[in-house]
Amino acid sequence: MSRNLAYISLIVDDYDRAIDWYTRILSFRLIEDTAISETKRWVLISPGTSDSTMLLLARAADDEQQKAIGNQTGGRVFLFLKTTQFDHDYNNLLINGVAIEKPARIESYGRVAVFEDLYGNKWDLLEER
Repeated sequence: MSRNLAYISLIVDDYDRAIDWYTRILSFRLIEDTAISETKRWVLISPGTSDSTMLLLARAADDEQQKAIGNQTGGRVFLFLKTTQFDHDYNNLLINGVAIEKPARIESYGRVAVFEDLYGNKWDLLEER
């Protein structure tokens, strides 16, 4: 049996704003953007190839979902962006004015920095040893 984690939903306020930020600032690729209805779209973005785990950008549909934007994990790091080019990616965050919660540091498992996306969700930028 072969299984993998395919999509992780990320609640956003606006599809186009989110697509712009993730593709421009984090250099994610837009994999799919398909209209489902007048107000709903199926939007997949990927940090790498199309066989990697993708983010499904899901526009908040009601007040409860709106409250979760930027805090989907209660303030903990939500997503881990693994890289083999830590310096390049970290400098890109700095150049683009991304909020850095914890600056780059070396840990026993590798180099890590905590940053926030445009909504305030916390991410680890991680280069493993």
